[in-house]
Amino acid sequence: MSEYPLVSRGETTGFPSPAEDYAGPVSLDRELLGPAVFVMRAGVPLPAEGIGAGDELLVDRSLAPRDGSLVVASCDGELLARRLRLRPRPRLEAAGPGCPEVPVGPGAAEPWGVVTVVIRHV
Repeated sequence: MSEYPLVSRGETTGFPSPAEDYAGPVSLDRELLGPAVFVMRAGVPLPAEGIGAGDELLVDRSLAPRDGSLVVASCDGELLARRLRLRPRPRLEAAGPGCPEVPVGPGAAEPWGVVTVVIRHV
């Protein structure tokens, strides 16, 4: 009998994964969440951003939004997920056809946090 039998007493065939040497517990809360990170559920799909209705968004309130950031913004008492554009004037991009741009600033939409992760359900 060889030193490495292919089948032995009901065990499956194959070779062990090299990754088994590095396997260990993964803590998603430690990897993804922090003291200023909130989980929000998308109510409306944003296909251009790859976000479907019901997907979870991890929103970090400690990050400063930059031009091009996907943000959650407060607008008229509602939260919107949109792409922030700062030039030539601060605004939230239209989410799709028939959806207007939203101005950003006092009395308009205020960025609430930056989307860092989208969790899609399959």
